[in-house]
Amino acid sequence: MHIINLPFTQSACHYFEAIRHMPMPLLLDSSRPSSHFGRYDIAMASPLAVISHTDGVTKVEKNNTVKTTQVDPFDLIGVLLSELLTDTSELVEAQGIPFTGGAAGLFGYDLGRSIELIPSTASADISMEHLCIGIYPWAIITDHELQKSYLVSQLDALSTQNLTENILHIKPFQGKGFSLKSDFVSNMTKKQYADKFDRVIDYIHAGDCYQVCLAQRFEAPYNGNPWQAYKQLRMASPTPFSAYMETQEGALLSLSPERFLQVDQCKVETKPIKGTRPRGVTHEQDQFLCEQLLASAKDRSENIMIVDLLRNDLSKQCLPFSVKVPKLFAIETYSNVHHLVTTVTGEIASSEEILPLLKGAFPGGSITGAPKLRAMEIIEELEPHRRNAYTGSIGYISTNGRMDTNICIRTLVTDAKGDNGGHIYCWAGGGLVADSQCDAEYQETFDKVNNLLDGLRQLT
Repeated sequence: MHIINLPFTQSACHYFEAIRHMPMPLLLDSSRPSSHFGRYDIAMASPLAVISHTDGVTKVEKNNTVKTTQVDPFDLIGVLLSELLTDTSELVEAQGIPFTGGAAGLFGYDLGRSIELIPSTASADISMEHLCIGIYPWAIITDHELQKSYLVSQLDALSTQNLTENILHIKPFQGKGFSLKSDFVSNMTKKQYADKFDRVIDYIHAGDCYQVCLAQRFEAPYNGNPWQAYKQLRMASPTPFSAYMETQEGALLSLSPERFLQVDQCKVETKPIKGTRPRGVTHEQDQFLCEQLLASAKDRSENIMIVDLLRNDLSKQCLPFSVKVPKLFAIETYSNVHHLVTTVTGEIASSEEILPLLKGAFPGGSITGAPKLRAMEIIEELEPHRRNAYTGSIGYISTNGRMDTNICIRTLVTDAKGDNGGHIYCWAGGGLVADSQCDAEYQETFDKVNNLLDGLRQLT
């Protein structure tokens, strides 16, 4: 394995634009220095193999051939990961490298259909793959804490040298600017949302569930290139688990504040978000809203329900008695909202448990409801369209035994990736419990998504 030092840059876009023309580029973006939570930016492209899965069909593209397989997609990722270099423990321990090559990409919400039997009633009108994972032999990493940028490569010495030279000769981004052709339109009216809200409350009172995360979808046609839109949004809404990815079907623009699962030296962490308030106009109003969130019995109850669900999900693979809650009801503040965040931790026996851990907890309980399977069935019944990538996960599983993934909230999907435009989709939702108020929940969806929609409107 080769480690090549590069000139340090604070902008995650700098090195990504040097490789974005390559196949299946992926940027995992901490939004530093604007976001004060993240540490690393990781950019990669040109995977050795691509695993995709949609509606029960798994494909592997490798060595210029495409094969269909019946192998479970999670197992298949493990098989292809094992073909990369794995004996890196001493080097990684000395360098503190988060990603030494491995699997990275999208685990879309609808991948859950390969894990659980869910009815198919919602319209599936977005072509983005349910799973799209590349096996990447190299990555450009920027460590904002140590202020270092470097290339990690499992390619041979000559290929690594050629790659380094290409990275250092960055060409300015060439592409059309992004603009909306018309404003965003929701897939439900306020009355339709209210009807669906009432249906969820009926299910809760009937004992079907304790909480359901109901979301509405926004759609607009656009011209130009989605990368330009992402660059605008990451400035307007910096978040530590952001990501940009291009697949054969389109582009993903994720401005997520939420971690799904992290594994580091067999230590597991998940940080569910449950409870939101908008930022105030004045310092006094902002502080009031923050304190109101912290004191809200409804939001604390909603948070606890999901924490219990995630404790159960982690316990499927974590060592007995290792699952704990070191931080309950912490406030995290972002550019447009305050969030109520809890930290749940655990420990797995070895890195071989990482993929079973991910599968056992997928999709994240914070964006389904509780109990998870019944909540997913109700979501399928009430939401007019499938969620596709929204509320899935984007992240990596490294050959050094590390994993980090986000929850794809504040995430947009396009049905094209070039300069010619297409349609862009964005979602917003919230957890409904027995004492939820319809008007407040409906407004919360806009509190969460308006900074993204407004950011794109400014480009029009």
